[in-house]
Amino acid sequence: MKRIVVKVGSNVLTRDDGKLDVTRMSAIVDQIVWLRHHDYEVILVSSGAMACGRNEIDVEHRLDSVEQRQLFSALGQVKLVGLYYDLFREYGCHVGQVLTMKESFSTRGQYLNQRACMQVMLENGVIPIVNENDTVSVTELMFTDNDELSGLIASMMDCDTLVILSNVDGIYNGDPKEPGTRVIPMVNYDRDLGEYIINQKSGFGRGGMVTKAHIAGKVADEGIKVIIANGKTDNILVELAQHPQQTMHTEFRPNPNPTSTVKKWIAHSESFAKGVVYVNAKAAEALRGKQAVSLLLVGVTKIEGDFEEGDIVSIVDEQKNLVAVGRSAYNADEARANIGKHEVRPLVHYDYMYME
Repeated sequence: MKRIVVKVGSNVLTRDDGKLDVTRMSAIVDQIVWLRHHDYEVILVSSGAMACGRNEIDVEHRLDSVEQRQLFSALGQVKLVGLYYDLFREYGCHVGQVLTMKESFSTRGQYLNQRACMQVMLENGVIPIVNENDTVSVTELMFTDNDELSGLIASMMDCDTLVILSNVDGIYNGDPKEPGTRVIPMVNYDRDLGEYIINQKSGFGRGGMVTKAHIAGKVADEGIKVIIANGKTDNILVELAQHPQQTMHTEFRPNPNPTSTVKKWIAHSESFAKGVVYVNAKAAEALRGKQAVSLLLVGVTKIEGDFEEGDIVSIVDEQKNLVAVGRSAYNADEARANIGKHEVRPLVHYDYMYME
């Protein structure tokens, strides 16, 4: 069976007035059931909790942004999953809720626990419905949006494809409002699309196309095909499966030589880094070269932060540009004590390093 993640954004599931679009939600469910019947294992990453909760209660006093997020998402998540439960039950499909947050991916142990949970759900025919735990995840603990979460899930579960459903047809080669602008149908995993993307948010979502393109490129680099398409297009998931050439979307072509499962975890771990390792110009050049090398302490000039052995650290050059992210073989004190030394084990082994 092909295993895919379908991410449905807030702009797909909400109407112009900010309320949940139950008709659209029902259509998405119909399409996921069709995929299930055509040998696809589906993990659904769904936004929409805030939209569900926003109109459930009249608040007598003004709430700040964090209070709104916590209250409305707590109310709305119950309603959202309840609606999904009822819609899937009409087809005899079982669903299960998975609420997670950024910290749950920060250690290898928690990462594997989540993977095991979703694996046993899929093995027993249960569709995981995943969302960020907005009642706990605030400020720096938040994902950029569910695009980032869906990328992590697709990578963690070794999926074949990640489908990001937004309210646009794909990535355009210019301003969509200008005549002659078209959707870019195919993109290599290592192509920079910065020149084409307008850095703005839209509607009710937290993220924008810049986030989507960045996540898509990173996930494609890990050997997973990524599709960005319009979730408001009728039967979009079925059309993508049956008639991809005739269906408007942007596809990120996957890297034919993907990284290991450990490196996939590390690839998404930059924001979990517990420390920063500064390296000299020679070490930075070696790491960026074509030959696979580990980070030796002889090339380290400074270490910031307090981390334990096995924690994630960022590796930066003398200009503070990010070079790589990796898993430290030392705790912070041991690493500092060995700065500049020869003939000691690497600070970050190549097998546990992801180059940016």
